[in-house]
Amino acid sequence: QVQLVESGGGLVQPGVSLRLSCTASGRIFGANTMGWYRQAPGKQRELVAGISSGGITNYADSAKGRFTISRDNSKNTVYLQMNSLKFEDTAVYYCNLWGLLSGDYWGKGTLVTVSP
Repeated sequence: QVQLVESGGGLVQPGVSLRLSCTASGRIFGANTMGWYRQAPGKQRELVAGISSGGITNYADSAKGRFTISRDNSKNTVYLQMNSLKFEDTAVYYCNLWGLLSGDYWGKGTLVTVSP
């Protein structure tokens, strides 16, 4: 089993930057992807950004140019640097790890609130 723990959320003003962190612990086998999803009130959960263990990244259109995902494979940690935050970014952000051999795991989420 794998445990994911997120941190870094909080209340920030528009235009401010924030960095989220997620660390995976447990048994992780083979190639995998780690990513950040978010869910705003009344909306479906959506992918924000993902990154494979090989370093291939994928971003939602809303995140391109503002957010940067990175990972440290030795620490099984993924980061999401969020710049120029907008009100629309307000959501619970969930960390995810998926691997064919590892399985599919989710963190409990960290709340990001963007408000004046």
